[in-house]
This record gives sequence, C-alpha cells and structure tokens, in this order.
Amino acid sequence: MSCRTNSYNLPIFHKLSTKPPNYYHSSISTLNCRAHSISSHEPHITATQTSSHPTNLFNIKFQTLEDCKLGIGSYPDFEYDANGGIGSATGKFNGFNPTEEIFALFDLEKLYIPPLTGATTRFLGLPLPPFLKIDIAPEIFQGSINRASGKVELQFRAKFWFSIGIIYRAPPLMVETILTSEESKGSLRSGKGERLDKEGKCRLVGVATVDPIDDVIMNSFLGLPTECIAELSAQIFITTAG
Repeated sequence: MSCRTNSYNLPIFHKLSTKPPNYYHSSISTLNCRAHSISSHEPHITATQTSSHPTNLFNIKFQTLEDCKLGIGSYPDFEYDANGGIGSATGKFNGFNPTEEIFALFDLEKLYIPPLTGATTRFLGLPLPPFLKIDIAPEIFQGSINRASGKVELQFRAKFWFSIGIIYRAPPLMVETILTSEESKGSLRSGKGERLDKEGKCRLVGVATVDPIDDVIMNSFLGLPTECIAELSAQIFITTAG
C-alpha cells in the first residue's frame, strides 16, 4: 500500500535511528497510511535562491508539552501528557529576509516522544491499564516554520507499537500526516491548530488514515481502516547557528 500527503512535497529523511528497542529499526517496504487535507488561508511562501544570497543556518529545539490528545476511529480521544518530549533540528533559508520560512530537518537520533502509558495517558478519565503501552517510533520529522506568521507545517511519520507486557505485541500501526498550526480535515476527524505565539508555543494538528495490519484482533478492535488524529501542544525555540 502507499502513503500520500496532500499538496506538500517535502524532502525525505535519512535512515531512522532511535533509542527505543531494536524492533523499531525494521525496514519499511510500503507505507500504510494517508495524510489528509490541510486548509490554510496563508499564501505559500517560497524562499528565493540566488548565488548572491547567503545561506543562513539555525538551531531549532522542539519540545512537546502536556494537554495533548490522540484519537482513532469513533473512540473518544486519549488525553495525553507528552511533557518531556524533545527534538533538535538544523534549519535554513536562502535570502536576506529573516522572516522567510525556515526549513527544519530533525535529527531522529535525538528525537524522543513519550510513550502512551498509565503515567502519561488517560481514557474516559481513567489512566491506561497497567502493562498496556504504546511506543512511538518516529521515522520522518521535517517541514517549515515561518517566524513572521507563526505558521508551522511538519511532515511526521512514525510506527505506533501496541503491547501488553510481554504477553502481546501487535505489528506497528503506520501513521503519516502533516502536523500543522492550521486546520487538518478528514472524512471522519478534523481539528484546528494554533500558530506560534511570542513564547514559541503552538498547537499542531494532523489527521491521517490508518490501514489494516497483519493482526485480526487489532483490525477488528480499532475498526481498521479508519482515521486517527493527533493534537500536540509544543514549544519551538529558534536560534542562529554559530
């Protein structure tokens, strides 16, 4: 199966390397998800490239915060405290105008997103049951950050590993979407983000379709294929490199 992102052509990351267990490092021959449309009234901004314009480099720090949500299908959303998640990226744009879009490429080796556990996640007001865990293994995290308008659009692809202790571990759910400060719409799910404020805080939303996996139990339980949604509260710090 294939994965499509709508109206965005972003460069693809280099090889995944993360801290989680080795089963995260299995290669992917196909992608089993489709990112949904993002509506924005912001005109597209293209950085001008000429031989006379110097290239500016930036250090970018990304932090996930509390008050996040994750949802799948028609189930109520999970309340997710992602505080402690962190990532770093190298950003650049071409041109003299410092308000143009910065293109960020995140280092997967330094990218960490907290797992969904009883300590971080609540469902219907109750913490997740003991031993139930959903690990998140990012494979792509890159995109554009506009310091002038506050608009953020980051391509995100990851494996979601569902396990119950050592008794059961399902094949990973493949999810790819554009995490945006604008509006993300699917046929079942939709959400609206918030642009960067003066402190670098924002709310990023992404909707995607998750296709069936090689596990009858999970397919039936989650009603795959279906849509999922992520709403992440985050803070982004940008400094000039060097």
